[in-house]
Amino acid sequence: NKELGFLQHVAVALNEPGRAAIILPDGVLSGSGAGEIVRRRLLRDFDVHTILRLPTGIFYATGVNANVLFFDRPSDVQHPATRHLWVYDLRTNMHFTLVNNRLGQQQLTEFVRCFSPSDRSLRTPTWSPENPRGRWRSYNYGEVLERDQCNLDLLWITAEDHDQSAQGSSLNELTEEIMQDLHTAMSQLSDLTLGLNRSDN
Repeated sequence: NKELGFLQHVAVALNEPGRAAIILPDGVLSGSGAGEIVRRRLLRDFDVHTILRLPTGIFYATGVNANVLFFDRPSDVQHPATRHLWVYDLRTNMHFTLVNNRLGQQQLTEFVRCFSPSDRSLRTPTWSPENPRGRWRSYNYGEVLERDQCNLDLLWITAEDHDQSAQGSSLNELTEEIMQDLHTAMSQLSDLTLGLNRSDN
């Protein structure tokens, strides 16, 4: 598994102390067998403190679900190194495209505030039983370990039905999005070809 191998390589190469943020597909967080073994070891030996669930529609390969996994390698490991795993769900009921509704800095403002990079001890969940749609939630080490196969694909917000999640986009709007995506791709290819021709001359 290339993704698991890459994750292991990053973890082993990380300095002590060191910090890492790595984009991974859902399968690395939920796969069985070797995936479960890697996740358990990572949680034990590294401080796996944050997962950002990325929305679909932000990569050219549509339907690819990805996450940003944040973890630290402490200089003095006390097992388990992970105490609390925080998850921010920027995927459920969110809809972004490459052209008309791009993921930008504004959509990440709440995550950055919740992440509290200057002092993670100040983190406060936005999720609660009274606010089940809050996108920021914490799980302790024991809760994560008790999950089937140590599955880290954590979600709690109820997904709206397909028609709602599409935010009422009509067929014409979707067609326009596709046409704009294709136009952007063709423009980029044209620029690349022009640059290659210039370099040949």
